[in-house]
Amino acid sequence: MENNLNGNVPTKTKLNEFLESGWELLKFAIIALVIVIPIRMWVAQPFIVSGESMFPTFDNGQYLIVDELSYIIGSAHRGDVVVFRYPGDTSRFFIKRIIGLPNETVKIENGKVTVYSCGNTTDCVGKLLDEPYIDEPFDTTQIITIGNDEYFVMGDNRNRSSDSRTWGLLPKKLLIGRAFLRLLPLKTASYLPGVFNQ
Repeated sequence: MENNLNGNVPTKTKLNEFLESGWELLKFAIIALVIVIPIRMWVAQPFIVSGESMFPTFDNGQYLIVDELSYIIGSAHRGDVVVFRYPGDTSRFFIKRIIGLPNETVKIENGKVTVYSCGNTTDCVGKLLDEPYIDEPFDTTQIITIGNDEYFVMGDNRNRSSDSRTWGLLPKKLLIGRAFLRLLPLKTASYLPGVFNQ
């Protein structure tokens, strides 16, 4: 490096240093946004469980990562634990389990759930669901026929859950995604928590 006339090594001005570090920070922020925003909007997003409707599968305050991509490229399955926008107020998010799929009929009697895949209870034999995640008996009697692009969902804590039994069927367009990871608390961390396929 050449010396200047008075013998000192030329130095960058503080303004130049500030501008260079600011530019580096801006480049980093732009790259981070380009990576994070699409992931956050279309692949996965965090949610915190609120309430007791999914107990004992999920406790209040547990931190989940929800997989949004699976339902963009595929469809939901019976037994999936899903996060969705509540049909009565789409600014609120609920977490429930998918029990009935499009074009099925769900019959609930004496706390037992039977699913008829042919769409009604007279033309085919129903399948009684094995639900080991249910912690206590519940007392509901209903028969619900599900239309195209709709799901019947219930909380695992049937006695303390606001679900399809009270507010109706869940339109497919309100599905956000399925519970993909349970991260917190660490002792309960798991992949696809609560999934029980039938």
